[in-house]
Amino acid sequence: MLPVDEPHRLFRAFSLAIALVLMGQLAYAGSIRDRIMERYLAEHSGNIEHDDASGSVPLPAGMQLLRDVPYGKDEQQRMDVYLPRQAAGAPVIFMVHGGGWHRGDKSSKTVVENKMTRWVSRGFIFISTNYRLLPKADPLQQAQDIAHALATAQDKAASWGGDPTKFILMGHSAGAHLVALLAASPTMALRMGARPWLGTISLDSAALDVVQTMEARHLRLYDQAFGSDASYWEKVSPYHALAANAFPFLTVCSTRRSDSCQQAHEFAAKAASLKVRASILEQDLSHKEINQQLGAAGGYTDSVESFMGSLDASVMRKLANQSGTSNLTGHLIQPQP
Repeated sequence: MLPVDEPHRLFRAFSLAIALVLMGQLAYAGSIRDRIMERYLAEHSGNIEHDDASGSVPLPAGMQLLRDVPYGKDEQQRMDVYLPRQAAGAPVIFMVHGGGWHRGDKSSKTVVENKMTRWVSRGFIFISTNYRLLPKADPLQQAQDIAHALATAQDKAASWGGDPTKFILMGHSAGAHLVALLAASPTMALRMGARPWLGTISLDSAALDVVQTMEARHLRLYDQAFGSDASYWEKVSPYHALAANAFPFLTVCSTRRSDSCQQAHEFAAKAASLKVRASILEQDLSHKEINQQLGAAGGYTDSVESFMGSLDASVMRKLANQSGTSNLTGHLIQPQP
């Protein structure tokens, strides 16, 4: 016969065993969930751009491509320049690819095709740049690469038929983070020789507030990019770098994600408090589609062009003449101070 308290001990042991099994299952489920999340990001982030073959985008008749223009000694410090048939004082769109700070390429189809086809045919110069990737360069060094590439492109713009004072920065995913960092506090870029630019378009970044991203549950790629030093997080956080001398800013965010639009609104609200112009464009598109579909005919591209046209009268005229209207409009959200 068992002692009086033996059934209780057996019950507690059995309960503990069940709890351990359940915890193990939850941990396993959690690891599966993390892997699924990583896979999702790989399929819906700038990483997908790496899968497109370099040089696979057909060049429309009459356009010219200057491939692999160097701005540094490293093989990754190269940019491609797409020129219209005739360029004289042309505005310039300067594009930075994504890829989780460790992948991606300037010639990827999702980065180039629709944007180049639409805007070069409208008399813009379109530049797509590479930069050193992890582990060769961390995000702060990558931003410095972009600043160096921008300065080089501005120096050469006149020889290409472009106007060095009419640059618009654009980036997707990790590239959106990098251009946002430069736009939030232009001092770094200006010290590296860049000239003031018209404005910046950030395409679906969930790293506008790096500190918030790192302090919340996050994907492993953020650890690879930003490490564990909280002081470094602040250095590479556009939200924390945001200063009163920031240039006009548009952030496009996917409403299908839980992180992108929240950070976009918080960034824009802080910008408004500093009297910096910042607009938000929410889109019911996937992370990849926000990059891929920009430049395709439709309301999304029209809204982005509304922001672009508002930056400069000559840009507005060029877009308006091609679209057949002098009243480009878009559904942009602009927080009030």
